[in-house]
Amino acid sequence: MKECKYPEKLRFHKLDILDPNSIKAFHDHIKSNHTGLNIIVNNAAIAFKVESSEPFGDQARVSMATNYHALLNLSNVLYPLLRSSGRVVNLSSSCGHLCHVKSETLKRTLLEDVKTVEQLTDLMEQFVELAEAGTHSDKGWPNSAYGVTKIGVTKLSFLQHQLLSQDTTREDLVVNCVHPGYCNTDMSNGKGPLTIEQGARSAVYCALLPPNVQSPRGQFVWDDCQVIDWTSAQRPPCLSDKITVFQQ
Repeated sequence: MKECKYPEKLRFHKLDILDPNSIKAFHDHIKSNHTGLNIIVNNAAIAFKVESSEPFGDQARVSMATNYHALLNLSNVLYPLLRSSGRVVNLSSSCGHLCHVKSETLKRTLLEDVKTVEQLTDLMEQFVELAEAGTHSDKGWPNSAYGVTKIGVTKLSFLQHQLLSQDTTREDLVVNCVHPGYCNTDMSNGKGPLTIEQGARSAVYCALLPPNVQSPRGQFVWDDCQVIDWTSAQRPPCLSDKITVFQQ
């Protein structure tokens, strides 16, 4: 708040994305007091620590509930409130790049067979079931529950943009997903080399895209604010990679 130019204009409202009643209350508050939304930034997520002793199946179930299903549920409730030229930013991760999926069959499924949100949600649930059975790696999934949820968020962003682009009642709705970079936060145990301000850059960039912007639209924006190819064989370099090399 100290950095805000107009702190007196800031407003806060309780929102528990895992609680349907909380989501509804937030929706009703926005609709009654502000009539609509211009920007939605979906940032809420959890990640189990590498040293976590929780069974991987439990990690998968809990992570998917928060990082994917809750985001989807919130979107379904809030997207009707978006005004024309509304901007949606879904926080993904470098872990959400398709290169982390080693199975070519699974890659093709994500790229070609999954054409609806319902199909994607089914696939995410299949991962959870495989994780609980301990066979997810055999099917080509990464051994990271957080990573798989972010792959889901990335694909979901593409599908959501397609759906909103077909809306005839509103114009110029844009959904993008972003990789904020490896930041110095509690989630990274303070190990990320990027500051909070640096990590916010790509999300703010996408949130403030001008009307009728040509690009990015339904794309994956990296931590340097460049559009990247989700399907490339290797993960694009990150700002944190460069900073880490410099520090060494």
